[in-house]
This record gives sequence, structure tokens and C-alpha cells, in this order.
Amino acid sequence: MKLSIIKKDNKTGARACEIETARSVIKTPVFMPVATRGAIRALTKADVESIGFDIILSNTYHIYMRPGTDVIAAAGGLHKFMNYKSSLLTDSGGFQVFSLSNLCKVREDGVEFNSHLDGSKHFFTPEKVLDIQRVIGSDIMMVLDQCTDYPIEKDKAAAAMERTISWAERSKIYYDNTFDKELQACFGIIQGSIFSDLRKECADRLVELDFPGYAIGGLSVGEPKEIYREITENLLPHMPENKPRYMMGVGSPLEILFAIKHGVDMFDCVMPTRIARNGTLYTSTGRVNIKAAQYEKDFNPLDENCSCYVCRNFSRAYLRHIFRAGEIASLTYNTYHNLHFMKHFMDEIRQSIIDGKFSEIETKWLEVFS
Repeated sequence: MKLSIIKKDNKTGARACEIETARSVIKTPVFMPVATRGAIRALTKADVESIGFDIILSNTYHIYMRPGTDVIAAAGGLHKFMNYKSSLLTDSGGFQVFSLSNLCKVREDGVEFNSHLDGSKHFFTPEKVLDIQRVIGSDIMMVLDQCTDYPIEKDKAAAAMERTISWAERSKIYYDNTFDKELQACFGIIQGSIFSDLRKECADRLVELDFPGYAIGGLSVGEPKEIYREITENLLPHMPENKPRYMMGVGSPLEILFAIKHGVDMFDCVMPTRIARNGTLYTSTGRVNIKAAQYEKDFNPLDENCSCYVCRNFSRAYLRHIFRAGEIASLTYNTYHNLHFMKHFMDEIRQSIIDGKFSEIETKWLEVFS
């Protein structure tokens, strides 16, 4: 994997880059749609390709649970299994282990947990998580980390950070000794909850391990926006400029914009697709609740400034009708539009950095979504 910095904003930390993997060139800043189980919910592969994403995300835990690594291996990897040709990032599954299982036991050498599907017992080690992602064929793999809840006491956050670093050390040794680095990159994950000193310490110690890229984990888990922004602003100076920087699990346009301003390159979140399925749509003039009665006889496009298939073909009244009628097409159209919005939102920000107009675009979107 190779990172090329194309342009830096001269007033902020925002930057436009290219990340080259074995399969595609990823233009950043980038939002990655989430295909948790190997599919983006409510969309076909053709839909995703028509929007033009360079990279999508899938989940190690869920793929491991179903269909299982034996099926993925027999298919020749997840790319072939889902007939997807661009880059694929997989998270470690650590967040799902902690959030989905009521019977989860963290040990120094890994984590024991019960499947959310059938209760069967499993054990993830840092090495096993990478082995699963080796079978998946991920272009970018994430290490096993311990994501903590919010709120949390500082001593518990510190213990989770130490465990995260210990697992990262094991992961890096295993990655260096057994993986083809030309085919698969591996990112370290910075933890430390809302405590800036823990975050900085974790970043500094992980940087010494020299991972190909670095992610910020454990934010957007319920903490106030002010704390998210404080951690982001204080942490970015401790992350290498010559490596990709990835903010995990953030999908709000304003929080993405803030992170880009301070130098983050990559984002993922289920929020744009989840809220779409619930009838909330992003537009150039703000959020639209398509369920609202005010749209019953509104025959204008959802967003007159959007060129996506949905906005070119259907009115707000029609989109409201099929949502209230429970039509499956509603989920598809809403999801397609929100992901199209996210792609073009990121493209516009990237171009503004290249053109030296990031501050203008920042002001525009602050007015729309504030």
C-alpha cells in the first residue's frame, strides 16, 4: 500500500491524498459504505458500482460467523465470493465481540465469546483475527483491539489501552513474518476512550510499531460531540503524516467535516444507510424526513441539486408514499440516495482542498447541517 499526498490545505490540516492498494486507487478524503456481511443492505452490487466507490468495508466477525471462513476460502476470498473488484477493508471484529455478546471474557491473550447466532463458543486472538482476514483477502486489515464503553473509569480505559497495545505488538510481529505486504496492509487502532493523555500515549506507542496505517477507534460511542472534537483535534498531531489516517464509525457530515479539517483521510459508518431505511435523507439543503405529511403532495425532486437516479426520477410525494406503504423499493431508493450524497459530499470536499477552497466548503456545509 502506498500513500501519496496530493494537496494540503494551507489554513487547516485538511488534505487530499491517494491510497494505492493492490486493487484500486482510493481518493481521499473517502467515505466507505459498510457491507457488514458482504452486501450493502438494500442495494445491489450494480448500485454500489454506479455510485463509484473506490473501497467498501466488511466485518471480520460477521463473515467468520456466517458463511464462515471455510466457505470464503473455497470461493477464493470475499472479493470473488461477492464479485467485487475494488478495495476492501475489514475491521477486526473486536467491536462486535464486545457489543453483541453478553458472555464475553477478555483475557490477556485474546477474547472468549459466544456467537450471537447459536451461542457457540469462540476465541479470538490477535493472530487469529489476522488469519481470518487473510482468508477474506482484505486489502486493508485491522488489528484486534479492545473498544470500551462510554462512560468508563479512567483506570479501566487505561487497562484496555494497554491490552490494545499488547495485541497490536503481537499483530505486527505476526503480520511482518507471515503476510505478503504488497497484497494486504494492516492498520493499528488508537484507543484510550475520552482521555487525551491515554490517546496520545497509545498513538505514540503504536507509531513506534510502524504500521502501514492508523485508525482512531472508540469514538462516536455516545460521548458528547464536544469531547469527540477535542479528542480528534488533540490526537491528529500524534499520527504520522505519511500514513493513512482512519476515523472508525463516524458518518455524520459535520463530524466528518471536522475530522477532515484536522487531517483524517478515511471514514466508515452504518448511519447514512440506517437512517435511510428509517426515512431520513441527506440533501444539499439539510436532512429530510420523508415520512412527514408536508411531502404528501410535494411533486418536486427530493434534492434539486442532486443528479442521482432517485432525484432524477421520483418526487418527494412518491418517495413518501412508497415508504409509508412499506415497499421494498423505498429502502433501495433511500439508501441509494444517501450513499450517493455521501460520495459526492466527500468528492466536493476533496476538490475544495485541491482548489484551495476548503474553508468555503466548510462554511457551506456548516450552514446546511448546523
